[in-house]
Amino acid sequence: MAHPLARIIDQLKREPSRTGSIIITVFGDAIVPRGGSVWLGTLLRFFETLDIDSGVVRTAMSRLTAEGWFEREKAGRNSFYRLVQRERQTFDIATRHIYGAPTSDWTGRFELLLIGNGGNRDAAREALKNAGFGSPLPGVWVAPSGAPIPEEAAGAIRLEVSAEDEAGRRLLSASWPLERTADAYLKFMKTFEPLRGWIDRRGQLSDADAFTARILLIHHYRRVVLRDPLLPTALLPRDWPGRVARETCGEIYRALLGPSEQWLDQHGTNGAGPLPKAGAELRRRFAQG
Repeated sequence: MAHPLARIIDQLKREPSRTGSIIITVFGDAIVPRGGSVWLGTLLRFFETLDIDSGVVRTAMSRLTAEGWFEREKAGRNSFYRLVQRERQTFDIATRHIYGAPTSDWTGRFELLLIGNGGNRDAAREALKNAGFGSPLPGVWVAPSGAPIPEEAAGAIRLEVSAEDEAGRRLLSASWPLERTADAYLKFMKTFEPLRGWIDRRGQLSDADAFTARILLIHHYRRVVLRDPLLPTALLPRDWPGRVARETCGEIYRALLGPSEQWLDQHGTNGAGPLPKAGAELRRRFAQG
């Protein structure tokens, strides 16, 4: 195993268990583009590379299924897991946020959502947070105008506010912990720059190492970028590290994509047999704006 990748895995082992979060990354990054269903054995084979016990993976899959993320199908002794259709919107919003080109148009206005005290408030709050909305006050959520609004928050009261004056900029400052997000981007780059350097010097990783590196790359990156509102450049500090972090992530991802897809070709299975090939949109991830 490549030395920088081994260090990334060692770092992962020192963190609290994130098996469920890594499963979500595997589905969003690699399985949804290939139909959204996969054999449990494929997942177990991947998690072996992280030295995560099969019982831990099975428990995490059972929990995520009970929470409504996946549905399980049995065929003899084999289990297959498919992303529940109603969760596709969550994955689609996250996909645009993670891999899409940064916004270049700025209207000078923000969406302001007011969330009431109804029974779905917690679900709406979680969905908005995961979609990059900020919250300056309890029940109030903000994003640049035109940001997609999750279905869970469809009943919110929607307003538009201007960011052209001091009051609007105070709203911006109160809504997002940009310093904390900047620190997280810097930590991400510190973690993955050695891997980029290794690839530049030595070339392609093995198929198995490439798939592991790809999943861990997106696992770490999405934990930062999904908390980033991806504000227009005009509203960000001049030295904002999010731009360089995206370039770093995109460069590594493109280098890993070919061999990691070969690993899926060889080992990825669903109830009908080998996983279908991904569409052309997979190759367009991290395209330059």
